[in-house]
Amino acid sequence: MTKETIKLPFFIFNPKSYLYGEALLELAQVADQLAAEKEMTLMVTAPFTDLQTIRDQTEHIIVSAQHMDGLKPGRGMGHIFGESLQNIGVGATFLNHAEHPMPFAELVSAINRCKELDLISIVCADSLEEAQLLAHLGPDIILCEPTELIGTGQTSDEAYIESTNQAIKSIDDQVLVMQAAGISKAEDVYRTISLGAEGTGCTSGIVKADNPKAMLVEMVNAAYEAYHAKEEA
Repeated sequence: MTKETIKLPFFIFNPKSYLYGEALLELAQVADQLAAEKEMTLMVTAPFTDLQTIRDQTEHIIVSAQHMDGLKPGRGMGHIFGESLQNIGVGATFLNHAEHPMPFAELVSAINRCKELDLISIVCADSLEEAQLLAHLGPDIILCEPTELIGTGQTSDEAYIESTNQAIKSIDDQVLVMQAAGISKAEDVYRTISLGAEGTGCTSGIVKADNPKAMLVEMVNAAYEAYHAKEEA
């Protein structure tokens, strides 16, 4: 399996444990249709038990795990190892999310395993200092998301977005920067991309919307429009 190419901008729908089964598959298929129509990358995460189904029934999205451990096949009861994800066509994984934090040594190991297996690593950073540290490890994407803003509907301020973007790029300009704290509507997506993020994403703003499918479409469209407006400016 070759590593998936990320086309900017990118958008990640991360339902965490809110959705599973048919309800999640339906949204993944909406994302898949959007990915077929637009020159951008869409990723969808899923609980581990749904990854195979979503991979089998979509063509254009990158299916992502919500966590991966750094171990290799062998001993490790109850852990998630990269080869098992790769085997079913998963192309990316989150690491070190605030709801599944990792000790630093384990995080380093997991990032290295992603590199060995051509899996896209999406590594979460809580602060400017953490983002700078993680940039030295060369992950594919750093998600800059202050923990206290997750799920609040309050987005990161302009100074935080611009300072973390700049700090990461000054260390490794190949690392893509994702900003996603408090994204709850399409306007938040547009603003975040306009301020320099290369990607964003959402959980509760989509799953708790009156019409989750329509909200997903609106957010993806906003990311695409903001990125290309910025490119043309």
